[in-house]
Amino acid sequence: MALSIWEALAILAAGIGAGTINTIVGSGTLITFPVLLATGLPPITANVSNTLGLVPGSISGAIGYRRELRGQKGRILRFGLTALVGGLAGAILLLALPSAAFDAIVPALIALALVLVVLQPRLARALARRRERNGTEAPTDGGVALLAGLLLSSVYGGYFGAAQGVLYLSLMGVLLHDELQRVNALKNVLAVIVNGVAALFFVFVADVDWLAVLLIAAGSAVGGQIGAKVGRRLPPTALRAVIVAVGVVAIAQMLLK
Repeated sequence: MALSIWEALAILAAGIGAGTINTIVGSGTLITFPVLLATGLPPITANVSNTLGLVPGSISGAIGYRRELRGQKGRILRFGLTALVGGLAGAILLLALPSAAFDAIVPALIALALVLVVLQPRLARALARRRERNGTEAPTDGGVALLAGLLLSSVYGGYFGAAQGVLYLSLMGVLLHDELQRVNALKNVLAVIVNGVAALFFVFVADVDWLAVLLIAAGSAVGGQIGAKVGRRLPPTALRAVIVAVGVVAIAQMLLK
């Protein structure tokens, strides 16, 4: 599809914004996807092209957070395999199911995730006190509950992905005993895997607008570096506030569309 210079600039700017917000929280798709639709792309082509274009931004953001990834190799391997399986399943579902299949439940999932993000410090302390009373230890890296949650979140990420980062942060924030910035770094790696496997699948089976992909890719790569610089400087309380704000916007946009 031919784009005017203004449409191309709008897509590029949306890519920068999406790459920035994806690295800090997630939900960059809520910026780029409507812009692609506004240029006249069909919804599926827009979604596929958007997924492909955001991969460089996810990689850029993960590189920007590389310091916080130190010592997390085991988690990356374990959670990454889960994300890969879920992301591929979600990409397959995108081409097999109507979008209405996820429309009803996604806002509720995001709302639940936001509650968990807000209550995360209190929930973590309560879980620690309970384990102390019972004389038990925390499951290694979140246990089966976290793996199941990450798998379902990754399925959604491969399908559409808006606010996927909010879901990841809420789950890992509650079930992992670690700093929120290190959890955020891990979230960026999982986003690379989910977007990457979905993008690879789409290249072979779906229609792609490669100009849109290149514009979003260029913008999101720049945005990933911006997001890493901004995000890592936010204290935990401020980061939670940003997560909640983005999540509320995501819910509103999904309900009003």
